[in-house]
Amino acid sequence: MNFTVDGMGNLRVTKKGIRLEGISEFLLPLYVKEIHSRKDSPLVLQSDRNVTVNARNHRGQLTGQLTVGADAVEAQCKRFEVRASEDGRVLFSADEDEITIGAEKLKVTGTEGAVFGHSVETPHIRAEPSQDLRLESPTRSLIMEAPRGVQVSAAAGDFKATCRKELHLQSTEGEIFLNADTIRLGNLPTGSFSSSLPSSSSSRQTVYELCVCPNGKLYLSPAGLSSTCQARSNICLWS
Repeated sequence: MNFTVDGMGNLRVTKKGIRLEGISEFLLPLYVKEIHSRKDSPLVLQSDRNVTVNARNHRGQLTGQLTVGADAVEAQCKRFEVRASEDGRVLFSADEDEITIGAEKLKVTGTEGAVFGHSVETPHIRAEPSQDLRLESPTRSLIMEAPRGVQVSAAAGDFKATCRKELHLQSTEGEIFLNADTIRLGNLPTGSFSSSLPSSSSSRQTVYELCVCPNGKLYLSPAGLSSTCQARSNICLWS
């Protein structure tokens, strides 16, 4: 056993406690108040299966557990926190009620972006500099709502909203205001109409009138001396 007045084998008894030299194996539980490595040396806890650290109260009940396994690292506790080394502020915290990220920036580098199963509440969504911001719902609908309004701005680029079926702009108590130097409505259909003008003039038609059907659909009609919009236009009847 290599007993001496200072200890046994790799164990040395000092004024500060027990010092263990080299690699040792404990077959039964080890009860100590503090474990620390030598100066400028890392502390390594190694196991063929997993390493588990338990915290218990005075009654012996388990209050916290950290398990490092081959497939995952699991923490079981009432509240999990990650703090900054400089000022001690909370960078990440999780409990049964909520998860809080206290870092100045949340960065998701995956190619598929961030996926949320339910609603997301945030005061500001912004893309990286020189990068496009894209909000997309591939198979369902995308809803943005706020009690005091939603503002979407692109200071140095274009704003695009695309969908497969229908795009609804609805204001229940106010108005929809389009303010731009140029407003274009592309791919509008041209409705048929009866006109007393010669047929040759229609081939040189360059000015059109914007017409609205009773159901709200827009279409173009060749402009004349008076309005050529007709409620019984083929666009209105077959839309």
